[in-house]
Amino acid sequence: MSLVTKLAPDFTAHAVLPDNTLGTFTLSELRGKYVVLFFYPMDFTFVCPTELVAFDNSLDKFRALNAEVVSVSVDSEYSHYAWKMTERSKGGIGKLRYPMVSDFTKSISRDYNVLLDDNSVALRGLFLIDRDGVVRHETVNDLPLGRNVEEVLRLLKALQFTEKYGEVCPANWQDGSEGLKPTAAGVSAYLSRHSQE
Repeated sequence: MSLVTKLAPDFTAHAVLPDNTLGTFTLSELRGKYVVLFFYPMDFTFVCPTELVAFDNSLDKFRALNAEVVSVSVDSEYSHYAWKMTERSKGGIGKLRYPMVSDFTKSISRDYNVLLDDNSVALRGLFLIDRDGVVRHETVNDLPLGRNVEEVLRLLKALQFTEKYGEVCPANWQDGSEGLKPTAAGVSAYLSRHSQE
């Protein structure tokens, strides 16, 4: 069951906050901003740290687009904290600048339909949520398949383009490219300009 076009399930949960304190995080408190909410299987693993660090490395780009990044896994907030306090050179992720939410009860993963059938960990689900709290994009990767942060940025820019101009984004759209009017004439005009010889 896709969540696209639906209100993102709200939650309040324990988390390690950007200032490295332990506290609670509530998703709906980010209304008015875009949110990149991503699930990863587990702390102290292999693909996961590459993704968490990649999102942190691009955090300024997301924030320039009025977007916040939030990560979720089934580990406790104490595990998150220990991993965050471990230097990257020693197998940690360092001081990430976005919330790391604990889904210890696995209820958030269930609500977002990313929990594995054996109830062990979450798949690599990613949800792009608009300023009104509506899910506009979702992807779910199997455990060994890491995500492309640049593609998430591209999708966020595409969403903002459609909101601003009322046009849609064709295949392979990139920031700065033209959109097309969502009409038969608009599609025909676009295809005639971009047809391969």
